[in-house]
Amino acid sequence: MPAATGMQYELTATTPAGAARATITEVAAGLRAYSVGGIDLVETFPVAVQPPMAAGIVLVPWPNRIRDGAWTQNGVARQLSLTEPVRHNAIHGLLRFTPYHELDFTGSSVTLGATVFPQSGYPFHLETAVTYALGPTGLTVTHILRNAGETDAPVAIGSHPYLKIGDVPTGDLVLRVAAATHIDVDERLNPIGQSPVDGTPHDLRAGVRVDTLTLDDGFADVDVLDAPEGLRGEHSLTAPDGRSVTLWGDENMRFVQVYTPRNFPVHSTSGTGASAGAGTAAEPVRGQAVAIEPMTAPADAFNSGAGLHWLKPGESWTVRWGIRPAGFTA
Repeated sequence: MPAATGMQYELTATTPAGAARATITEVAAGLRAYSVGGIDLVETFPVAVQPPMAAGIVLVPWPNRIRDGAWTQNGVARQLSLTEPVRHNAIHGLLRFTPYHELDFTGSSVTLGATVFPQSGYPFHLETAVTYALGPTGLTVTHILRNAGETDAPVAIGSHPYLKIGDVPTGDLVLRVAAATHIDVDERLNPIGQSPVDGTPHDLRAGVRVDTLTLDDGFADVDVLDAPEGLRGEHSLTAPDGRSVTLWGDENMRFVQVYTPRNFPVHSTSGTGASAGAGTAAEPVRGQAVAIEPMTAPADAFNSGAGLHWLKPGESWTVRWGIRPAGFTA
């Protein structure tokens, strides 16, 4: 069966909790699967299926939404394609359906590259690369953006993984989001302001059961108080037995989007971890999933300037994030 996401790069590594496996896709440089000891830590999908609800894809040169796909640069109006037509927005950048090319591949890591060529609404030239590396403590993802053009270029980076602990019902997991500020939005999910999470249902710092949540919400002021040195903050899912999967980001990942759809197409994996869904799949069960999306900028950053990074000609920018399991045994 042809792969809807192109070539599949299979990574493996040895960990104290058993074999770690990950599958990275040629299209969108996406994280299609990641497991440790046969337990899936992200939502996966068959190779013949496009990433459901943007599962695992890289978001460059902006994550989330741009209102009406319109923004202004030094008085010049720019118009991007409306890739979320139902809400009249441009969403998730310009590489969602782009095939990346292989730059380096080992048994435990792969580096893929892609070019953003000047185009309508984004007249800038970028060279991008993303490295997925499996190690004994987890999966590390490194993004590098380089401005290959002759003018300063606005950029932001995000990713769209759906985390899970494969043998635990998603609703039974406890979600913790280490952020102090909620990004308030309108009916089209575009920002209209910010508010402290203290004393509100958006305060997820102490942890909340997933089955009580219905979120497609952005957060700012990601907490650094209890993050390991060099990391910006940590967001996690924890099972009743204490096992957890944590998403961390470096100091650039100042924002996070949390999405808890209840109609995610959950394909049966039969405990086969990263190799699951290798062929066609039966009609999936629709269930709740949890996307924890690390972002260097929030929605509509091209208009607000929040978190937006301007690359000078020839300049490069490196951003890291990763997924770390804990409490698993071989």
